[in-house]
Amino acid sequence: MPKGGVNAAVPVAPGAAPVIDPRLIVREQGVTGYLGEFKRRITSGELGSLPVVLALIIIWAVFGSLNSTFLSAQNLSNLSQQIVGTGMIAIGVVFVLLLGEIDLSVGSVSGLCAAIFAVMNVTHGVNQWVALLSAIVGGALVGLIQGLFFAKVGVPAFVVTLAGNLAWNGLMLQILGSSGTVNLSGKDIVSRLYTTIYSQTIAAYLVAAVAVLLFLASNVFDARRRKAAGVPFRPPADIALRTVALAVVAFVVAYTLNQYKGLPLALLIFLIFLVVLDFVLRRTTYGRQIFALGGNIEGARRAGINVSWIRISVFMICSTMAAVGGLFLAAQIQSASQTSGSGNLLMNCIAAAVIGGTSLFGGRGKTWSALLGALVIGSIQSGMNIMGVSNAIQFMITGAVLLAAVVVDSLSRRTQKAAGRA
Repeated sequence: MPKGGVNAAVPVAPGAAPVIDPRLIVREQGVTGYLGEFKRRITSGELGSLPVVLALIIIWAVFGSLNSTFLSAQNLSNLSQQIVGTGMIAIGVVFVLLLGEIDLSVGSVSGLCAAIFAVMNVTHGVNQWVALLSAIVGGALVGLIQGLFFAKVGVPAFVVTLAGNLAWNGLMLQILGSSGTVNLSGKDIVSRLYTTIYSQTIAAYLVAAVAVLLFLASNVFDARRRKAAGVPFRPPADIALRTVALAVVAFVVAYTLNQYKGLPLALLIFLIFLVVLDFVLRRTTYGRQIFALGGNIEGARRAGINVSWIRISVFMICSTMAAVGGLFLAAQIQSASQTSGSGNLLMNCIAAAVIGGTSLFGGRGKTWSALLGALVIGSIQSGMNIMGVSNAIQFMITGAVLLAAVVVDSLSRRTQKAAGRA
């Protein structure tokens, strides 16, 4: 049985030298071990979240040096709220990208569902919880319809969702009616979910502590499970180092939020969605089937995976998350209007997923890509707004960052193929 810190060897014929699979190397050599694995990952094209983290550090350093307001607790706290709507939609986009597909309707779907909630609750006086549920179910139904056309009829996802982008936008205009705008009351559930901030200092620190403890418990449980199964597992020193790193980040964030107003409920809900859907992707059979389908559709079909169901369900998840994101965006501006879901929202959501590290080619990515990508885009927009840069320049720079992310992804895939890893 491999022990923590013992390299796992691939079984070979008797008498032959064991072949070490670098993917199964478990680090036990402290800093030297980490540097060795880091070098292996770089040379084999496994960059992970490294490029986007470096980009985020550079962006914050540049804007922070140009204007101290950018790194103020107030601006960073506002940024954490402002990225929630886009980030929610980007989570759904990640699921679709993992299949190697695209959804061009998420912007229109977000606007449509915001309109459904506003018209039902404000115009017709429907109970706010019923209106909220109706909006989210509406998003799921949109995903079901588009998924059926894609998975069952065989229409390319690009065409289905492009048509949906037009159709759902038209339906939104029809629902809004002649006024074109429905203002939220500010006291409804959607507005409260966005504007509520826990000002008690203990709230942010408590969430940080719970997150660290859950991360530690998850890693310890996983290590014990893998050890019992006789496969390589993370040694205690590795788990401790990762936990300390997370604790530093979590408590710095909590401290920063407490320097302004406190912990925004919208940010907490966003993080809960990230954790739950990350668990679905990485720890469930369903999640592994999504990765398998994105990596090799024919192999997945021969393995007995219900390809049609996975495709349909993924598009339903994407549209449902678009509905959730649309509701937060409506709460941010306190209205649903003819412009909801339009502008550069679609491009920002796709860009957030891709910039965050999700591959456009399918089979590689994680829900946390949505957070990292949304932070990059939100930071660029926030920094440039503070500097007084025009929207035209912002669009060009965001486009350049997106192109750079795709180039990095393409080069990474090429390197992995050369290393026999793709």
